[in-house]
Amino acid sequence: MIPEDLKYTSEHEWLREPGQAEGSVRVGITDFAQDALGDIVFVQLPDVGETVTSGAVVGELESTKSVSEVYAPLGGEIVARNEALDATPELVNTDPYGDGWLFEIVADNSGSADLLDSAAYQATLEA
Repeated sequence: MIPEDLKYTSEHEWLREPGQAEGSVRVGITDFAQDALGDIVFVQLPDVGETVTSGAVVGELESTKSVSEVYAPLGGEIVARNEALDATPELVNTDPYGDGWLFEIVADNSGSADLLDSAAYQATLEA
């Protein structure tokens, strides 16, 4: 099931507005992505205060199968990271749309034109 209240990227990330921090957007990976990766054992996330460019690699998810890069869906400043993933990276598998979120960003709106709604994201999975 793909939540309809989120925006998506073709790299299988989701965005939820608003995030917890003032003016931020919360970012995570989709259920499809976590399922494809398998059991996630390590998460590397961007640092709070880091300025990122839309489409840039900002972290990694390491699973028992492989390592996958995490991309910034929007340009802007990282204002929060999910510190719980340091000790329990498997939250990305068990609750990808909830407690398994990755980071929050205050966006500068670069990259926002490339975001997909749930129907468009579903279509990319079926293609």
